[in-house]
Amino acid sequence: MVDGRRWRWVGELAGRFLWGGRSRLLVGTIRAALLSTALGVIAMTVAMALMSGYTEEVRGKLVENGAIVVYPQLFGGLDEDALGPGDPRPGELAALPGVRSVTRAVYAQGSLSKLGDPEGVDVVLRGIEPLPEHTASRPLQADSAELEERQGLPGVVLGRTLARRLGVGSEDSLKLVVVSLEPTGPRFRYLGVRVSGTFETGFSEFDRSHVVIDSEVLERLAAPTVLYEVLTDDLDAVDRVYEQARERLGPNWVVTDWRRQNPGLFTALRLQKWALFLILGLIVVVSTFNVASTLVVLVREKTRDVGVLAALGVRPRQLQGVFVLCGLFLGSVGTGLGLAIGAAIAWTLTTFRLIRFDSEVAAIYFIDAVPFDVRGVDVAAVAAFALLVTLLASWLPARRASRIEPAAALRYE
Repeated sequence: MVDGRRWRWVGELAGRFLWGGRSRLLVGTIRAALLSTALGVIAMTVAMALMSGYTEEVRGKLVENGAIVVYPQLFGGLDEDALGPGDPRPGELAALPGVRSVTRAVYAQGSLSKLGDPEGVDVVLRGIEPLPEHTASRPLQADSAELEERQGLPGVVLGRTLARRLGVGSEDSLKLVVVSLEPTGPRFRYLGVRVSGTFETGFSEFDRSHVVIDSEVLERLAAPTVLYEVLTDDLDAVDRVYEQARERLGPNWVVTDWRRQNPGLFTALRLQKWALFLILGLIVVVSTFNVASTLVVLVREKTRDVGVLAALGVRPRQLQGVFVLCGLFLGSVGTGLGLAIGAAIAWTLTTFRLIRFDSEVAAIYFIDAVPFDVRGVDVAAVAAFALLVTLLASWLPARRASRIEPAAALRYE
């Protein structure tokens, strides 16, 4: 067992070598090493925050209106009350541990246009049961005042991007066309509606195409797709509720969740995140060449000191430890600066929403603004990677210093 007291002076000596009696050349290489390491770590920190924030934002938008979705099999042999007002299953689902709420929603496809304008915009119609007036709701819900009928026109709530696209505002009248698939073929039904409000989820798919309408009105127009949307207390409860819902409802029902509905998306994002980590890690790897160069210069300037220490009986392993600590100190300072600056940049970009997309680009990336989420696990991964490559880069110059012959070192000028 190595006595720690015999190694205590190694750290002190490493500090004296770095900061005592430095030449202009050594000062320049130290600055280059710190700057290059910090820049590499900044790039990695911001990139990891970008991918983590983007993934979390997309996931949050997808589960905002239902972490778990339940609907019947097409040929399930269900009773006539299935999915109707008297269906007891919402109560059964709501009683499961971890379930926050169960919403009955109906969906249909249609087209929305201004009166007198022959060109319409394709929309997704979401029929919901209106909440009591002034009740707090999620973005794709609405209260009874918003959806009530006035002057013969039922109210609808549009995504804000859709409202801008149509050029309409509150209380404007629109023409709604709903496609209904019947045994004789597709049938188009028409209805005048009024704009009673808008919503903004930040998720482009919803904001540019969804329309919220009273479910009774929508079911009179068409035979829509009916399903239950289950919200859980947190994402950790999804798997537990998913298994319990499958067991409770039986084989005639399809139970799925946000991960099973979008498996390729989140797998691709995870792979992209770590591919980006490795690619940007090359910047840190290159920066370690500056750390190695600094140690080479340091070894040359301290050759006589190394010779004296070796002549006094200092072991080669201890001399090697001195220069390794010098390299790790440079890497630690550069990494710390990079993490701090990277976190500050991520906070600024998120707080002031500096990375925003217009509606066309948002349709590709799903969201209209990118948050940057600096996570502890990402910070730890970046710091560990930077220090590991710094340690590897410091080993060769340190090993060279430990092999200096005392006699040759004392003759060195």
